[in-house]
Amino acid sequence: MNLDLIATVALFILLFGFISKRIQKTPITSTMVFVVFGILISNQFLGIFRTNLDSSVIHVIAEVTLILVLFTDASRIDIKQVIREHAIPVRLLGIGLPLTIILGAIAAFMVFNYLTFWEGALLAAILAPTDAALGQAVVSDPRVPVRIRQSLNIESGLNDGIALPVVLILLSIAGIEDNDKTSSYWIRFAASQVILGPIAGICVGYFGGKLVEWSSKKGWMSREFQDISALGLSLLAYSAAELIGGNGFIAAFTSGLTLSYTSKTACEALSEFGDAEGQLLTLITFMIFGAFMVLPELGNLNWHIVIYGVLSLTVIRMIPVALSLTGLGLKLPTILYLGWFGPRGIASILFALLILEESGITHGNEIFTVIMMTVLLSVFAHGLTSYPISEMYAGKFEKLKDIQDGIAEHQTVKEMPTRIKWKI
Repeated sequence: MNLDLIATVALFILLFGFISKRIQKTPITSTMVFVVFGILISNQFLGIFRTNLDSSVIHVIAEVTLILVLFTDASRIDIKQVIREHAIPVRLLGIGLPLTIILGAIAAFMVFNYLTFWEGALLAAILAPTDAALGQAVVSDPRVPVRIRQSLNIESGLNDGIALPVVLILLSIAGIEDNDKTSSYWIRFAASQVILGPIAGICVGYFGGKLVEWSSKKGWMSREFQDISALGLSLLAYSAAELIGGNGFIAAFTSGLTLSYTSKTACEALSEFGDAEGQLLTLITFMIFGAFMVLPELGNLNWHIVIYGVLSLTVIRMIPVALSLTGLGLKLPTILYLGWFGPRGIASILFALLILEESGITHGNEIFTVIMMTVLLSVFAHGLTSYPISEMYAGKFEKLKDIQDGIAEHQTVKEMPTRIKWKI
């Protein structure tokens, strides 16, 4: 056991906690701080984090984090309410997300002439999910119109789970040419992954949610274990799917969605769980990102990667957003605000690890580098701009708050829990 590492990380978390509230109204986010801390303790600097990216511990932490993120993000979103009231995220997910993947694939094919089309599509799909938590002010600032911040909140809560089946299918297609297995094998594999996974997730979410609800109403289940049930249900959905040949991550997502229908009690407890335990796992994952994925990949940086990273965060995101929101009556500043705040974060990092673990595609390492560099750019570009831009945007629309007729941004919608209640 590396006691130096444990002591250093524990001391850092404690010291950061002392100033966590103090930095909330600054351009510095805790994600940025944890990434920088990871870089400092990496082998290339202080050498305290003495392991490698292939370590089983690293992959266990990453997988558990992805399971919990998919599960808790889905469980906090009321799909019925989204369909009734939230036209913006429905458009962003139903139109904007597919267009982002298509445009990203075209750009990748043009920028990286060594990638096949399917490899480019895989890159685009992994970078399509957004993570509003990287610029938490955009979803937590009460001065920002609730309809707008909730749109980004809902989009980031669902797009990782929606993109995951696409990523898995593209992994299979991209691997057909670079693997000795037949195309029929990969088709059967992809089909089993995206069919059996949801079946397992729905069963665990429905029956598990009902059981938690029943036990809680009977007074048999304490509040603490209602919180802990998030971990149990998400891991059960994952393992059940893997045992029957499905994809555990898809199962975790569909289990969370099903739970949001069946158990309000469990969903409230899950929200509380995500505020602390889920946040810690997320920040540790960003620390690991800084320690193992930043400096090694910086050595592979070239102008092609820089161009694609910038395009991914701007044109590839903003054009689909603008097209998907046509006809909703939103003002240009709102469309630009929604377009810019599509940070790439935890889902892209964890999806990228699937390339190293489960795929033998020819340019897997190159795709991994592009993803890591784009996420690094996003962490700082969106983190540094989230508070000042949200302040300017909120100030502009706060003046129109009392003139609600004709102001699409101030349309009344129901608020849903954000992944993190304080600035990440």
